[in-house]
Amino acid sequence: MATKSTTSPKASANVAKTASAPDVANLTDQDILAMPEQDYMNPLQLAFFRHKLESLKADMLRKAGATTEYLREEVSVVPDPADRATIEEEHALELRTRDRERKLLKKVEQSIASIDAGDYGYCEETGEPIGIGRLLARPTATLSLEAQQRRELKQKMFGD
Repeated sequence: MATKSTTSPKASANVAKTASAPDVANLTDQDILAMPEQDYMNPLQLAFFRHKLESLKADMLRKAGATTEYLREEVSVVPDPADRATIEEEHALELRTRDRERKLLKKVEQSIASIDAGDYGYCEETGEPIGIGRLLARPTATLSLEAQQRRELKQKMFGD
């Protein structure tokens, strides 16, 4: 089982900020998975996840701007109630999607802050590594798979 690196978390986070973009942009998920387990959350991995999270954030902000423009477009008067209802339903669906992304954006920003703090990649409950595979699938994960399963089981048994 991997443990936290002996290098300073702040130093690793600073390296993650300064790693050159082309180096990180050329890395693939397979490159990160192929790294030895004892190198868990090394500066290159931190830079990779920072890049991934910042790209996700930029994409969500771009989509939010596009949605704003889409909703501001002057909709011509549609006399047919069915057509009007379709347009309103499309707008409602778009707004629900953006609301979900707004909530995800907060998690993305928290994940970037945890990279800065040197805590990224470690379970909030146990302190154990979350795992590269889980972080690749869900870069905003804050719990290990086992801790997440325990939380979901507790929620299922006792409700929110």
